[in-house]
Amino acid sequence: MSNYRRARGGNTYFFTVVTYQRQPILCLEYSRLLLREVVDQVRNNHPFSIDAWVLLPDHMHCIWRLPKGDRDYSLRWALIKKEFTKRAKLWLDIPEPNLSRMKHRERTVWQRRYWEHMIRDEDDFSAHCDYVHYNPVKHGLVNAPKDWPHSTFHRYVDKGLYSEDWGATPIVLTPNIGME
Repeated sequence: MSNYRRARGGNTYFFTVVTYQRQPILCLEYSRLLLREVVDQVRNNHPFSIDAWVLLPDHMHCIWRLPKGDRDYSLRWALIKKEFTKRAKLWLDIPEPNLSRMKHRERTVWQRRYWEHMIRDEDDFSAHCDYVHYNPVKHGLVNAPKDWPHSTFHRYVDKGLYSEDWGATPIVLTPNIGME
């Protein structure tokens, strides 16, 4: 069995979470609304702030800040994935799980693992925010981040952290961010 290492220090993390077999379900209206509802529900019981988020058809990237001294992001992801799956299976056409997934009591909505990275400093935070917000352009979904509706990019523009036309021309991103 693989020994998956998880970041252990700090309290700000970048995540990549992918759907099972890259099913393009996350930008469906009901999925978006359900995911938001489930995230809010988990945040009520296990607080964290969302610094950045982008939702793409088959995966998402986000940056969370956990309360001081709290590093249990894995509990939060487990609760989000479990509740989303439980409620989505009523309307999504979810493939039947294979024997391995049945053994682990997993459905076929999410990939088993996710990628996380502990944010080290402000430069690292900035690079990951850029990666999150530029991702729809990287995947050819839009020509500029402003054209993708499922992103915190618009919040960053409103706060003056990005200009409206940021990322409209090709930019160079830090390599090896995420696990796409």
